[in-house]
Amino acid sequence: MSSTAGWIRGSGSAGRPRGKRVATDTVTSGAVAAIGTTGVSRFAGILRSLRRSPAGFIGFIIVALLVLITSIGPIFTPTIEPNIKEILLPFGSPGHLLGTDNEGKDVLIQMIDGGRSVIFIGFVAAAISTALAIALGSLAAYLGGWVDSAVVTAADVVLTVPQIVLLAVLGALFKLDSPLLLALLVGGLSWPVLTRAVRSQVLSLKEREFVEAARLLDLGTPRVVFVEILPNMASFILMNFMIGVTNAIYSLVGLYLLGLAPLTGSNWGIMLNRAWIAGAIFNDASLGFILSPVVAITLLLLGLVMMTRSLEEILNPRLRDR
Repeated sequence: MSSTAGWIRGSGSAGRPRGKRVATDTVTSGAVAAIGTTGVSRFAGILRSLRRSPAGFIGFIIVALLVLITSIGPIFTPTIEPNIKEILLPFGSPGHLLGTDNEGKDVLIQMIDGGRSVIFIGFVAAAISTALAIALGSLAAYLGGWVDSAVVTAADVVLTVPQIVLLAVLGALFKLDSPLLLALLVGGLSWPVLTRAVRSQVLSLKEREFVEAARLLDLGTPRVVFVEILPNMASFILMNFMIGVTNAIYSLVGLYLLGLAPLTGSNWGIMLNRAWIAGAIFNDASLGFILSPVVAITLLLLGLVMMTRSLEEILNPRLRDR
């Protein structure tokens, strides 16, 4: 469980005879080594469990392929320029597998080039919101008092404001010309729900014996919270991080679709905005233009949801034993 929890279990051997204590210490040291190797092989164990779950493994393959294609693909794609002679070519046109857009640009090349920023912003925004939620929720629960009241009040205030409206206002006030700025904006507004969940988990865990022992040893608040308590919530945090990625991508695509984020460059959200404005939905020849980003975003989110569902079954003993 944690270092202090192990200290509690080992402290009972102090009053035993020397021979028995030596034997016990040998067994204990072997157990500690086994615990250390468990942490190293945990990720490999999750992957093995995913392979036994058809839905989770398919979701993992979908996400891995999309990440691989959008990360490496732009290295091999040529630079595309507007071509008025090839405007709105349909699916399967010679040299344009997914057709072209209203400027004559190849849709497939835009799909390969445009996924990297969406995936990057989704994961970075989820990392930011998860880090904020862990820090604020755990400290609020552990310290209590005015810290707890301040964090809970701030979370309630942010939750009461519709996120899309707040994103629209902030997007109009600030020039969001960088993927990192968009990730900071989306992640900075997505922490309250997870903060309340982390707070409730820590409120339960801080009453355990190993936390009381850590307090008696005067290990300090940072050590108790971030070394003794949070490692016991690793699976819970991982699950919520994956959910945070999907929510961040939803918010990002909504910003682009409504034109609230800079429409410069090329990504799936910008493609969707341009296709909608150009009326691609009403033109049979341009279905590839509007459906391609929709299908890509749907596949990415579907893969993440399938992975999250399977990870929940793997990491939650109650669901695993059904």
